[in-house]
Amino acid sequence: MKTILLRTPILFFAVSVVSFSLQAQNNPPDAHLSGKLIDASGAGVGGVQVTASPEGQPNAQIWSAISATVGEYSLSVPAGRYRVQFNRPAFVPRDFILDLVAGVSRTLSLRLDLERLSSSVVVTAQAEPTLAQETTAPVTMITHEEIAARQAASLPDLLLFAPGISIGRTGAEGGTASIFLNGGNSNFTKVLIDGTPVNPPGGAVDFSNLTLDNIDKVEIVRGAESAIYGTDAVSGVIQMFTHRGTTRVPEFSVFGEGGSFSTGRGGGQFSGLLGAFDYSAAASYLQTAGQGPNDDFLNRTLSGNFGNAFRDSNRLRLSLRNNTSEAGIPGEIVFEPPSRYQRYALHVFDANARWDFTTGTHWHHQISGGESYNRQHSFNPKQSFFATDPFARCPQKNPQSVPTAEFCDFTSDNHYEYNRANVGAQTSYLLPKFGATAGYQYEVENASIPSLNVRHVRRNKQGGFVDFHYLPLSRLSLDFGARAEANANFGTRVVPRVGASLALRYGMGFWGDTRYRVFYGQGIKEPRFDQLYDDQFGDFGNPSLKPEASKNWSTGIEQKLANDRVKFSGEYFSNRFYNIISFAFCSPLPPPAPSTSNSCGVSFPNAPPSFGYFFNTDRARARGTNVAVEARPLHWLMLIGNYSYVDSLVISAPNAFDPSEQPGNRLIRRPPHSGSMTMNAAFHHLNVSFAGYFTGVRTDSDFLSFAIGNTCFGPCVNRNPGYARFDLATRYEFARGVSLYARSTNLFDKKYQDVVGFPALGRDVRLGMSYRFSGRN
Repeated sequence: MKTILLRTPILFFAVSVVSFSLQAQNNPPDAHLSGKLIDASGAGVGGVQVTASPEGQPNAQIWSAISATVGEYSLSVPAGRYRVQFNRPAFVPRDFILDLVAGVSRTLSLRLDLERLSSSVVVTAQAEPTLAQETTAPVTMITHEEIAARQAASLPDLLLFAPGISIGRTGAEGGTASIFLNGGNSNFTKVLIDGTPVNPPGGAVDFSNLTLDNIDKVEIVRGAESAIYGTDAVSGVIQMFTHRGTTRVPEFSVFGEGGSFSTGRGGGQFSGLLGAFDYSAAASYLQTAGQGPNDDFLNRTLSGNFGNAFRDSNRLRLSLRNNTSEAGIPGEIVFEPPSRYQRYALHVFDANARWDFTTGTHWHHQISGGESYNRQHSFNPKQSFFATDPFARCPQKNPQSVPTAEFCDFTSDNHYEYNRANVGAQTSYLLPKFGATAGYQYEVENASIPSLNVRHVRRNKQGGFVDFHYLPLSRLSLDFGARAEANANFGTRVVPRVGASLALRYGMGFWGDTRYRVFYGQGIKEPRFDQLYDDQFGDFGNPSLKPEASKNWSTGIEQKLANDRVKFSGEYFSNRFYNIISFAFCSPLPPPAPSTSNSCGVSFPNAPPSFGYFFNTDRARARGTNVAVEARPLHWLMLIGNYSYVDSLVISAPNAFDPSEQPGNRLIRRPPHSGSMTMNAAFHHLNVSFAGYFTGVRTDSDFLSFAIGNTCFGPCVNRNPGYARFDLATRYEFARGVSLYARSTNLFDKKYQDVVGFPALGRDVRLGMSYRFSGRN
């Protein structure tokens, strides 16, 4: 009996061993995949989600792992063919098709680059793309999701809801649109499209025909950035980023809409990934009759973005954008009958080519070239205005004959052409806690201005810059740099920038992260060509003009609350603008002064008794606060609000001819109080966006009035009332990829004027349908 009992467990053990051996032979060992993930500086990237899914089996099990803080990961899967993906917010996602063999360990180590289109990455504020929390200058980012939710079609309508921005728009769609950032002049903001500047040389960008087709992100940097971008970046920089194809099965969308004022708009977009080549192209067309005589507008947009990755560290990209528009210009119809003949055509084209490559682990290089064209055609066969001494003269009159006041009637047909082409190179040495960038840029500017004695003018300029990024502590980020700008007109100027970003607290729960920022920068802006060269009306250009300049500093705090569902940010800024260029009318002094002397103290051979001249005379300041709040109280609801206070002042303006520009006044078209609120809600297939904007009373001018002594003749308007405007947009997807949408701009039909004398567009309701095929990999 004991023998039988002893043999039973021995027999059971033998059977188990044989069974396990057979099972092991039928189930081969797993395949192993491991490696290390690093960023551009060589530091490990933790928190990357690594997933492996069997190729061609959509419902199969998915294996996943998370990379450690040092960037290492390890994954064990059954043998087979897998699609392996690496994903972490702020970094470019990577995916591979791998054949993994049983019992074999395979190593796949990667460098992950920052995703320039991510809402967690800032590209414009520093020489190299940087994580948002490490930037030192105040930045606002507007993402593709926000653009889509608001159904924003034009850039001015989008920027209106950003902190620190006010807009001056001469009428409805097609009227000249100007941007004032943190109290600066309209020509104090540099505007980039994929890295290419589109400002006319020394001038302001007309935003009237800039659309958001094929745009994925807009960055607004508040603060002087001439240390990186050279001239024009006096009060800040705005950059638009074009969509990039990311799916191997192409993404495709079309839309069409119509509505108030006989408006029709349509367009489409096509993007994808073909091997290492990515592509994105879009086109749109808008036509509207407007809300009055000669108020029509036609706008066409073409956009493309193409790139090729030869290797992970060797990429070439080309982006193109073309906007062509034509508009009727009825004029200041609040004060005078509408012009039925004046027309304005605007053509803006830009291109940018960029080559990014590395040599070694830490050296990163970029070579780029860009070009932009700005062509303006203003035509009026029956132009007329009231000319007064000493501020204006009829073009058809002898410039030496200056009457006291007269009506001028003439035909106006002017073609203005501006072109700027640039090449640049920069190299960066990046370590986990330190980065140094040195760059060089060369630019040629050309212009054809019909009013000048010289029809074609040209200017060359070049600049070299350095930018350093240093993290002495895990909580502290420092950025400092400078640029030497050599301009053919004003010589060489050196402008610095310095800033810091400090994490005061890391936390979860109700009281989250707290971050403090401080920034200082200087800006310069080159003179316009018409300020440098003589014109055909007897006025003289001043080739000795200095660049207009600014000194700016800001300080602010960012606070996250309620498990990061609420983010509050507030900043204080101070801008001082000096060497601002003004125009003076130089008239002869009465006897016993010499006959060649005049009120300006300058003289020219064979000069007429009276002439105009340009000087660096004016000074101004703007200081204030920008406050912004983002909250997501529910997973389907996003609330965004901001408020701006701008205390601006004209300090010195000895040549001001309009009462609104006299010292002691606020700068025109910069309201002391403005703000906005936006609610975006998404319920399953329904999206609703409700947005409101308000502005207080602001200084402005009709520029139709003239004064004799203390008596004003004309409308004599120098204040523009405040207003509140509300927009509503909604979209419902009733079939896969097919949506009906509607939006109403100026929902309550508020009567207001962005610029005195030019009524804004009334209630504009549009209905449309769109189809979108979402690409996939």
